[in-house]
Amino acid sequence: MNGLYLTLSFLTTLPVVPSGYHFDERHWRTAVIWFPLVGGLLGGLVWLAGWSSGLLFREWLAAVFAVAIWAALTGGLHLDGLADCCDGLFAAAEPTRRLEIMKDARLGAFGVIGLVLFLLLKVGAAQAVLAEGLGLAFVAAAALGRTMILWVARQPPARPGGMGAAFAEQIRPFPLLLATLLPVGLLAFMGWRGGLALVVAVTAVAAIVALARRSIGGVTGDVYGLTVEMVELMVMLAFVVGK
Repeated sequence: MNGLYLTLSFLTTLPVVPSGYHFDERHWRTAVIWFPLVGGLLGGLVWLAGWSSGLLFREWLAAVFAVAIWAALTGGLHLDGLADCCDGLFAAAEPTRRLEIMKDARLGAFGVIGLVLFLLLKVGAAQAVLAEGLGLAFVAAAALGRTMILWVARQPPARPGGMGAAFAEQIRPFPLLLATLLPVGLLAFMGWRGGLALVVAVTAVAAIVALARRSIGGVTGDVYGLTVEMVELMVMLAFVVGK
């Protein structure tokens, strides 16, 4: 169960990790398998929050509640990565300076603008998903988002050493394949929109990786966060195309 505990502590704010748990880098090997499952759990909780809020409020307000719960369940970790990437990856500076900007706790203009626009899009997508009764899209989006972290982690790190490098070193091909099958299978079960969601999400991740490698020479924890948020948004948007 160490892999599950590590995944829950890394990806969520849920108070379910035993106080006696002690981190060990080797726990990442089994944690990999739990990434999509924990992601699916988060998506299910967001779906429940949006659906229950919809019984009391208008759809747009229910969508705001859903996205707020989404951020709360992850401690805003991935949104922080998205904002840092907006500041750093688009800065007119050398790669080393871009990395310094991304590490800075202060938020710049690009970060604020990017975060606000992204949240508006995510609330809008959540509203459309709830209106169409496509709650499984939340589950698929959150599960695939966490799975894509594993693939991005296999890219060269922008900073040597650290937890990110230790994490990447522990990812083995077979657990990675098992982790990938769950969200891909769920999307396949959901028909052509699920297929579209997968294609759009993978394309977005490929673009993120290309941008990160060109701008800072590799990936960082912030790039992981950007990946999760963009995959979630792309999946939800794909499910409401033409609705």
